[in-house]
Amino acid sequence: MFDYIKGKIVSKQNNVTSGASMVIDNNNMGYLINTTARTLACAGDEDSEAKVYTTLIHREDAMILCGFLNKEDRDIFNILLSVSGVGMKVALVLLDEFSGCDLISVVIKGDYKELSRAKGVGPKLAQKIILELKDKLINWQKNSPLDLSDVSDADVKDVSSEALNEVQAVLLSLGYSIQEAKAAIKQACKTADKKDSSEDILKEALSYLSQD
Repeated sequence: MFDYIKGKIVSKQNNVTSGASMVIDNNNMGYLINTTARTLACAGDEDSEAKVYTTLIHREDAMILCGFLNKEDRDIFNILLSVSGVGMKVALVLLDEFSGCDLISVVIKGDYKELSRAKGVGPKLAQKIILELKDKLINWQKNSPLDLSDVSDADVKDVSSEALNEVQAVLLSLGYSIQEAKAAIKQACKTADKKDSSEDILKEALSYLSQD
C-alpha cells in the first residue's frame, strides 16, 4: 500500500518492551512506524526530514507499519516474513543485529551459529531461516542472462560466473529489475576487493543501489 513515506521526524522511541519506533509527519498525518534501533541511530534528529521505505502488516486486530531508511533492508524484511516461524518481531531483531547485506552473507554461507547471535533466535530457528531463505534468494528465477560486455576484462577476469549468477539472483529476489541488477553488478566488479566472493560483490552492488 505504501512504498515509502517522506516527511518530518516527529518522535523517536526505543523501548525495551515495545521496541523501536518513529513517527513521521506527512501532510499533517502522523505515521507510527516500527523499526530497529539500528535504523533509529541512522535517522536524523527530531524535526529533520526522512524517507522511510515501509511495509504494511495487516492482522485481524491491527494494521502495523514497519519501515527502514533503505530499500534493501525493507525488501529483506519482507523476505524474512515469508519464512515460516518468522514474524515481525523476529525479522526486526535480525535486522537490528545485522545489516541487510551482512544478514544475506550469513545466510549464503549457512552460518547458523552467527545468525543465532540475534536475541530470541535459537540454533533451530537459525537453521530453518537459512534453509528457507537461502533457497528463496539463490533459486530466484533468472529472467535474462547477465551481460557484462561493457566491463573490461581486467575487472571481471577473477570473477566466477557462479558468484555473478548468485549475486544476480539475490538482487532480483529483493525486487530490483534486471537492468538495475546488471548495472550494480558491473559497478561491483570494478570495486569489490575479493572478486571471487559473492558476498563482497553483493555488498558493493547493494552499496551502489542504495545511492539514490
